[in-house]
Amino acid sequence: MAVPVLFLQTFPLLRALPEATLAALASQASDLVFAKRAVVLQKGPPTPSLCLLAEGRLQAVDFTIDGREVGLYFINPGDYVGELSIIDGLEQPEFIIAVARSRIITLPRNIVRQAIFATPATAESVTLRLSARLRAQSAQRTILSLTNPLQKICAQLQLLVVAPGATQNRISNAPTHQEIAIMVNTSRETVTRVFQVLQAHGAVQRQGNDLVLGDAKMISQIAKGDLDLPKG
Repeated sequence: MAVPVLFLQTFPLLRALPEATLAALASQASDLVFAKRAVVLQKGPPTPSLCLLAEGRLQAVDFTIDGREVGLYFINPGDYVGELSIIDGLEQPEFIIAVARSRIITLPRNIVRQAIFATPATAESVTLRLSARLRAQSAQRTILSLTNPLQKICAQLQLLVVAPGATQNRISNAPTHQEIAIMVNTSRETVTRVFQVLQAHGAVQRQGNDLVLGDAKMISQIAKGDLDLPKG
């Protein structure tokens, strides 16, 4: 099903494309809806389409050797996923899961790849996005190497604060305790206990679906290993 050109122009990635290119993409695009926990992209097979997230939220996940799920990064509305396989034609490196009911626009690989490389501004945008994602995943690996759950989770909160959608120590549409648990490779119960400690010290607070860091300095000190908090 074709997608209106004006709708495609709402995605930052596509704004620099010529009108004729946008029209060609729109005629080949599909508008899909995925239920919560549905698999949007499978790990392994090359991705047939670039996925643009219009509504909802996605998470990239993988599994450890012992079968534990590990969250890698989130995809928020306006962002996209599947670009690695689109660019090099190789395997999709991780699973992409809908963590909320999500609306996704898909663009076929061949036509969107040609459009990206034919438009310097769009190619630069993809390159910068890949760079940001690589840096974030490097930081994520550092977090996974930590052994103190409190330090781990505070380091993860710091990483989420600088992610897209976070402003002034506020994480919009913050991940659930379960989602944070798979990001730092621990249990949901451990995350809940850590949040209880942080809330008791005024370091974090929930405001609707958002998470506010009430004491960003404390979070930073814990993340660096310079401060610990009593558990009682």
